[in-house]
Amino acid sequence: MIISILLFIGGLAIILLGANLLTDGASALARRFNISELVIGLTIVALGTSLPEFVISLGSALKGSSGISLGNIIGSNIFNTLLILGVAALISPIKFNAKMLSREIPFNLLSAIALTLAAGGMLFAESGERQYITRNGGLLLLCFLAVFIRYTFSITNDDNEGEGKEGVTMGMGKILLYIAGGLTCLIGGGNLFVDAATEIALAFGLSEAIIGITIVSAGSSLPELAVSVNAARKGNVGIALGNVLGSNILNIFFIIGCTATICPIELSQFNYVDFYVLIASAIILYAVGKFFGKNTINRAEGAALICCYIAYTTYLILRN
Repeated sequence: MIISILLFIGGLAIILLGANLLTDGASALARRFNISELVIGLTIVALGTSLPEFVISLGSALKGSSGISLGNIIGSNIFNTLLILGVAALISPIKFNAKMLSREIPFNLLSAIALTLAAGGMLFAESGERQYITRNGGLLLLCFLAVFIRYTFSITNDDNEGEGKEGVTMGMGKILLYIAGGLTCLIGGGNLFVDAATEIALAFGLSEAIIGITIVSAGSSLPELAVSVNAARKGNVGIALGNVLGSNILNIFFIIGCTATICPIELSQFNYVDFYVLIASAIILYAVGKFFGKNTINRAEGAALICCYIAYTTYLILRN
């Protein structure tokens, strides 16, 4: 147990280092090539910070631990939307623009609905009947991924948030070194953290699904948390928001799409509440940005998002 606690702390320290390197490198890359910070967040940063979830989900599914595989993604997306954006908003209010509310945030909601549809059989299954996200469901999600990739390339020339930014002080070699080093630290630190956290949780008798939705998802989402908080602290709101939205979309379309296509994911440890909370979190994010905060998640709304996450986690503990 002592070794697990030490690995837990060490993994967290490595993740924080990686987040700092990746944020600085990605921001410099956006300035150098006059690319929107949002596009960088949706692509390079989002893919990099989603790699721990990919490794964990695919590896768990292949080993027959579907509870951890799917729970990791459901929990990560809820964690990203409610806790990470909540914490980032407490540090620096997050402002949406009109394009974001009509494009990226609806994509985030679409991904949650698509996953629920892929698992739709579970919602109507009779007691004791085993249900899966099948290969066909995985292929459906990968089709949505292709649409998202095409969309992302289409907005590269549309958004000019990076235009006119000055202060590019990094050479290209240093930028690539920062990004590669940051991703390496995030993945390595995330693996250390998750392995240690899982051992600690198992010692307390938690189920695989609960471990996946809570401990593993929180651990594998630490790169997103560290990057978004660090980006918000440095005023790079586009990277902070794009990282979360891009990670959520890639988690479902890419990670679950690939995993289910390779190895169908069993749903026996889940119920409809987990999927409905996933959809509700995406709706809450849209509602906060559109109706309540005048295109901004302010500090009070950030605190409300955090409270929603705490409420769901409390429900999971009681359900276990």
